[in-house]
Amino acid sequence: MRTVKDILETKEKPSNIVSPATVVIDALEKLISFNLSYVIVMDGQDFIGIFCERDYTRNLVIQGRSSKDTMVRDVMTTNLPIVGLSKTVEECMYLMNKRGTRYLAAYDDDQFVGIITIHDLLREVLATKHRVFDDELTTSLLDNDESGKFF
Repeated sequence: MRTVKDILETKEKPSNIVSPATVVIDALEKLISFNLSYVIVMDGQDFIGIFCERDYTRNLVIQGRSSKDTMVRDVMTTNLPIVGLSKTVEECMYLMNKRGTRYLAAYDDDQFVGIITIHDLLREVLATKHRVFDDELTTSLLDNDESGKFF
């Protein structure tokens, strides 16, 4: 079974990092430059949380705040579930679903080592889809569905 450690080994070391005092517009520019949906918020060596597209829309735009005047610390997500390196992809998917999040903070003992995203988990499932999906059954269901809808 694939684990958090396996996923992190395929990802680059985190460099999409901002401080809590970063102005939101600068964090958004960093999101764009890294082509990611989140940045990691660190206070020195301490993981504080993440700032993601969802934070921007829910905590800034909808509340009428300005991205030029608001700091990341005022709108970021701070309560991410934590996983260890030995957690499996299935355990991570269960935890994300249970907590209603798209991100998990990964730790090696007490040291923050990265973020696991829903996209990371989906890539793992697709890479091993032959163990997850019955290709013949899926093809048969799609071929026999005259409505154009799967269900």
